[in-house]
Amino acid sequence: MSDSIFIGGGGETQDEPQTLLLNRANRHGLIAGATGTGKTVTLQILAQGFSDAGVPVFCADVKGDLSGISQAGSETHKLHEALRKRAGTIGLEPYDYYSAPTVFWDVYGEQGHPVRTTISEMGPVLLSRLMELNETQEGVLTIAFEYADNNNLLLLDLKDLRKLLIHLSEIRAEIGREYGNVSPASIGAIQRRLLVLEREGADKFFGEPALKLSDLLRTDLNGKGYVNLLDSTKLINSPRLYCTFLLWLLSELFEELPEVGDPDKPKLVFFFDEAHLLFDSAPKALLSKIEQVVKLIRSKGVGVFFVTQNPRDIPDSVLAQLGNRVQHALRAYTPAERKAVKAAAESFRENDQFDTEEVITDLGVGEALVSTLDRKGVPSVVARTLIRPPSSRLGPATDAEREAVKSASPVGAQYDEAIDRESAYEILLEREEEAAEAAEREAERLEKEKERERKEKERSSSRRRRSTRQSPGEAALKSGLRTLANEVTRYLVRGILGGRRR
Repeated sequence: MSDSIFIGGGGETQDEPQTLLLNRANRHGLIAGATGTGKTVTLQILAQGFSDAGVPVFCADVKGDLSGISQAGSETHKLHEALRKRAGTIGLEPYDYYSAPTVFWDVYGEQGHPVRTTISEMGPVLLSRLMELNETQEGVLTIAFEYADNNNLLLLDLKDLRKLLIHLSEIRAEIGREYGNVSPASIGAIQRRLLVLEREGADKFFGEPALKLSDLLRTDLNGKGYVNLLDSTKLINSPRLYCTFLLWLLSELFEELPEVGDPDKPKLVFFFDEAHLLFDSAPKALLSKIEQVVKLIRSKGVGVFFVTQNPRDIPDSVLAQLGNRVQHALRAYTPAERKAVKAAAESFRENDQFDTEEVITDLGVGEALVSTLDRKGVPSVVARTLIRPPSSRLGPATDAEREAVKSASPVGAQYDEAIDRESAYEILLEREEEAAEAAEREAERLEKEKERERKEKERSSSRRRRSTRQSPGEAALKSGLRTLANEVTRYLVRGILGGRRR
């Protein structure tokens, strides 16, 4: 069906088509189930289904298995006969093997094209969450961003932000008067967190060329949507970086894409694997942001599918927005797990043919409970469904196959080489050098001034000495006058005294 994606066969005979309507795909969805129950294969099937319909897809490949979507299935595969049999059971005819056009991405630039963003684009809120800053430290970081904006300082990578923080610490008094108090302790804490980020490899994530969202919305020459596969086998070891990047990407899509209402098919479908990591220890403000984005981004033509082990991993406020659901088996060995099974069963529209709570624990690998939105936007009655086999490969692509896909990528030339243009680091460094040169010139001027004053004092002292020095003639004259004066004085004294004696 051209207006829907075939998910599998339901009903007692497992031949009742269970489909996902393309014009309801932007109402978001959930793929849940315990480890080993088939969630990844369901994700692969939906991703390729959207691609076939001309819808670009973005998804994270946490285990590396999804890379097989770039390769056609094969008759030599060990499960070939089982896949063919399942296709016949559910009425999937014709069932062919073919691949989906794929672009590999990797934050670290190892298993795909480097995917980058800038510090400025990330913003202080998401960056604060990435660095686990407290409220006071987040305030200081916000001041840093504001100062950078007001002084035309581009924040592109980690060295830009580090240099800006050093600069702020040197002008704290001036910053405090205009923006608010910036304490050395807060700046020190942020700098330590930046060091941790750098050791985790985040320095490769922040920089240029930054990812253009338009490059995620590509279709190939045959009209199929590209599957943008983010290799997360290494990235998942830094869960905050993983979640912050994906949340940033959703936020950017929300900000940049125009309103389209409910299109005939989505502009992009976004699969968020290991979704529980997004909500673990997330502050209330961030949860509100996530809820807002999920609610409003559907009007931009973007569908978001969360992939997780248990529906309870997702807050109720977000879970309520997920209209299309594929629930694989859950295990119920503890009271908490039994409670989770009951909650999952109650989220479906009841089917009179079976007990949903009981079936959830009975589902086999490749089976799921499926409920999607109908043409009126109402959830369908839940159906026990045998998930269709994929047309692309079950299992990962080899390194050679991955390299071949990368070499034929339409975006490789644009992103593979990093760019380091003038930004806050270079500007502040240049200002520091100019200030140092100015200080050196001032020091030289003062030294010359002191030298002039010293020489002037010496000349003045010399003139005074010269003015008190006598020539030989002057000395002889003065000596003669003194002798004459003394003689006259004695004569007069003798006369006076002698007169008195007489």
